[in-house]
Amino acid sequence: MPCFPNPFIGEVNKKFTKEELIQAIRQDISGELEAIFLYDAHQMATDNVLAKKVLSSIRDEEKVHVGELFTLLRHLDPTEADLFLEGESEVREIIESLKNKNI
Repeated sequence: MPCFPNPFIGEVNKKFTKEELIQAIRQDISGELEAIFLYDAHQMATDNVLAKKVLSSIRDEEKVHVGELFTLLRHLDPTEADLFLEGESEVREIIESLKNKNI
C-alpha cells in the first residue's frame, strides 16, 4: 500500500502553493486508487449478495473520484496532461497494431 508523508505535519500557516496543491492532488488520487483496490478485494472475498452490491457501488464511486481528481490535475498542470495524453496515444498504437495482427 502507498505510504506517503503527512503533508500537514506541524503548523501550516499558509495556503498551498500551486505545486503543493498538485502534489496533494496526486496523493488524493493514490488514496482513491487504494480504496478502489480494497473495496474490490472485499467484495470478491464474500458471497454475501448485499455486501457485494454495496461494496461494488462504493468502489465505483471511488472511480468517479479518480476521474474528478485527474481532471483537476490536468487543469492545474497542463504539461502533465500532455504527458498523460502521450501515454494514452502509445497504448492506442499498441492496440491498433494488435488488431491488425488479429490478436
